[in-house]
Amino acid sequence: MEHVSSAKKQQKHFVLVHGCGHGAWSWFKMKPLLEAAGHRVTAVDLMASGMNTKRTFHELHTLHDYSLPLLELMDEIPEKVILVGHSYGGINMALAMDKYPHKVLVAVFVSALMPDTIHPPSYVLDEYLKWIPEGHMLDTQFQSYGNPEDEETAVMFGPQYVSSKLYHKCSAEDIELAKMMVRPMSLFTQDLSKMKAFKREGYGSIKRVYITCNEDKGVPLEFQRWLTQNIGVTQVKEMEKSDHNPMFSQPQELLRYLLDIANDYN
Repeated sequence: MEHVSSAKKQQKHFVLVHGCGHGAWSWFKMKPLLEAAGHRVTAVDLMASGMNTKRTFHELHTLHDYSLPLLELMDEIPEKVILVGHSYGGINMALAMDKYPHKVLVAVFVSALMPDTIHPPSYVLDEYLKWIPEGHMLDTQFQSYGNPEDEETAVMFGPQYVSSKLYHKCSAEDIELAKMMVRPMSLFTQDLSKMKAFKREGYGSIKRVYITCNEDKGVPLEFQRWLTQNIGVTQVKEMEKSDHNPMFSQPQELLRYLLDIANDYN
C-alpha cells in the first residue's frame, strides 16, 4: 500500500499542445511512453486541428478561438499540470498560462515560440519571420481569409517543407504520416498584434523550461536561444541531435527530459 500511495503522489498530469497545422496525433509516441512511466497524459486537439472538426480555420479569427479546447480543459481540471508546447503551440500554451497560472506546475517549451511580458504576442512571431531567409518555406502555401480590415493568413505546410525542414531526421513512416495529417491553420498575426502583453503575475509568474532542438531547420537554434534570452527561463535543456520534431525523431530522449522535469518541479 505504501508503494501505491508513493506512486500516486509522484504521478503528474502532462497536457501536450501541438504546433501549427498539427494535432494531438503528433504526440502518439510520447503519450504511451509517459503513461508507462506512471503519469497521466492529455494530448489536446486545438480547434480545427487534428481530429477536431467542430469548426474550420476559416471560422477562426482569434488566438482564443483556436485555443478554446485547451482553455476549456484547463478550466475543468482540478489539479496542477505540466504544460508541454511544441512550435507555435508555445503561444497557445502562454495564453492558457496567463489565464490559469494557478493550475500550471511548470511549462515546457519544445523548440516553441515563447512570448515575453513586454510586447504583444505577435512580437516573437514577427521576429521569427525576420530570422528565416527568403524561400525558407519552400512549397508551403499561404492563403488570405476574413474581412479586408481583419485579414488573416493561413499556412499549409508543403510536402517538401515537411520532409526537409520539419521532419528531416525522422523515419520515412513518420514523414508520410505528417504529410497525410497536416492541416491548414492561421498564424493569427492580426489578432496577436492587437493583444496586450501577457501578464507578469500570470504567464510571467510560472516556471519555464526550454528544450532546444539543435538541428532544427524549421526554427533555427540561434532563434531558439534568442527566445530564452528575450524573457529568461528557469532551465534550458538541449537535444543536440534533434530536428524540429523530437517527439518523432528522438522520443526516448525527450521522455527522459520530461521525466526529469516531472521529478524536479513539484
